[in-house]
Amino acid sequence: MLFITSRQPTNNTEPELNTNFVFDLENNSSSRGFFCCRRIKKDVHEEIGSKQMLSAIKESKYRQVLIYIHGFSNLPEHTFENTQEFQSLCNKEKNGEVLVIPIIWPCDNDLGLVKDYWDDQKSADQSAFAFARMFQKFMAWRSSADSNPEDDPCLKRINVLAHSMGNRVLRETLSNWHKYDQPNGLPLLFRNTFLVAADILNESLHKGEPGELISHVSRNVVVYYASDDLALRASKVGNLKSAEASRRLGHSGPEDMDLTPKNVYAIDCDEVNTVYDPPKGHSYFRSGKTKGTPGVVFDHIFDTMLTGRVFPSEEFRKSSILALPKSRKSS
Repeated sequence: MLFITSRQPTNNTEPELNTNFVFDLENNSSSRGFFCCRRIKKDVHEEIGSKQMLSAIKESKYRQVLIYIHGFSNLPEHTFENTQEFQSLCNKEKNGEVLVIPIIWPCDNDLGLVKDYWDDQKSADQSAFAFARMFQKFMAWRSSADSNPEDDPCLKRINVLAHSMGNRVLRETLSNWHKYDQPNGLPLLFRNTFLVAADILNESLHKGEPGELISHVSRNVVVYYASDDLALRASKVGNLKSAEASRRLGHSGPEDMDLTPKNVYAIDCDEVNTVYDPPKGHSYFRSGKTKGTPGVVFDHIFDTMLTGRVFPSEEFRKSSILALPKSRKSS
């Protein structure tokens, strides 16, 4: 499995590649740069560098790439397990279609969710500098005549899925990328951006707000939300400390759809989230009630990647409700 991380290793061999990349789980400070690696097996990783990783993606059998940005309090092995589950579901739906690549940022390894939450917010913001550099390096690679000559360009479609606090990582990354590297505007980079159980303010995607940049880099921005997501309910209370009294985007969807860009869509997952992830109802975008069997949220995500359209048969539709199929309530 390929992965990218801003988490520091126990032994940093820069500028040489680290053939034995071991995560320093006691250090939740983001690296100033990013590391492109391959997971060989549990707890065994090697750094391969950005050029080799991008070449491997270009030469792979997969038609599309899905960048997965995990949420708070997720250590690397947990993220790898979740990525493998999502990859298996993709392969089951259509083998060779979607390659899932996780981005691992340094969540805290402490006991206590409240302390973890605040530490992880800081790490999410710090990681944005590293991942902005990652996007800028990708742009340089994509426009390189050596790596992508006119007769052999990279034609992979790129999608991104941000879960929970991973949405904060994405928002801040794009903000930094725009500020330091792309002041004239961000490029249209992603075919689809999926914001699942987003732990950011529900006004974040409004025009003029920091999250508006997400719509600039995406053809489609799809927000999946559930009002009974217990993890986000706790998040709302916790964020009162920083004077954020508004609901979270993953709780209610955008505050006002009329204020969001035209390429933003909202999907209500209230009927399925706690069925798929009891009792929290927070991680409901992979398997359904039975692990290894796709849920309706995954099906919608995958169909959107296949077609490039959120509601293929209804051009002007902006929102929907996902429910369990009547014929298979256990899915």
